Amino acid sequence: MRIDGRADDALRPVTIEPGYLQFAEASVLISTGKTRVLCAATVEESVPPWMAGRGSGWVTAEYAMLPRSTTVRTRRETHNLSGRTQEIRRLIGRSLRASVNLDLLGERTVLIDCDVIQADGGTRTASITGGYVALALAVQRLISQELVDPGVLLAPVAAVSVGLVDGQVLLDLCYAEDSTADVDMNVVMNADGDFVEVQGTAEGRLYSRSELDDMLDLAEEGIETLIAFQQTVLQR
Repeated sequence: MRIDGRADDALRPVTIEPGYLQFAEASVLISTGKTRVLCAATVEESVPPWMAGRGSGWVTAEYAMLPRSTTVRTRRETHNLSGRTQEIRRLIGRSLRASVNLDLLGERTVLIDCDVIQADGGTRTASITGGYVALALAVQRLISQELVDPGVLLAPVAAVSVGLVDGQVLLDLCYAEDSTADVDMNVVMNADGDFVEVQGTAEGRLYSRSELDDMLDLAEEGIETLIAFQQTVLQR
């Protein structure tokens, strides 16, 4: 039995509340267990200078942890971003771009802000899963306004963590599990079963090919459930 009473292959309880912010083009509050991330989409009618004139769009993301999202206050990043923050921003951006046909988006940018309100492990994966819903809602709004082609949205994406803790393969690690894991892995996949990114690190010990396969299989099952839940939210 795990710390929070879940089975090894069980996700934490997930909720996605759309329309959380009044002024954003789209927004959601995603909760995965005790982790809560606010994801807001902004549509800008321009692209980065290096993309201008190509007729293609861009999707990017920003990520931040609020100071009291953690048990001990995290210092606010006001000037230089930490390497962790920059890496997570890039991961979220790469993951969300995989769900959009940028050529059909036109010369506009969709920016997803992911702000961690409360952190208990899996903040980057929750940001991707919730960020996709905010992105899809914003793009659906563009489609309804006949500003972009309906085919602009590709297969949905979601992400989850897996790991080896005391020899057991666990899905969707909370912080207490993540901090003691021998292997920590974040997996991003789309609804077609294709991988967007796999980040796997031997924290406490090396891991075998068979253990890797077990973790990827478990992550795939979890992501299938998350994507089905995303679609339920988007179809409301």
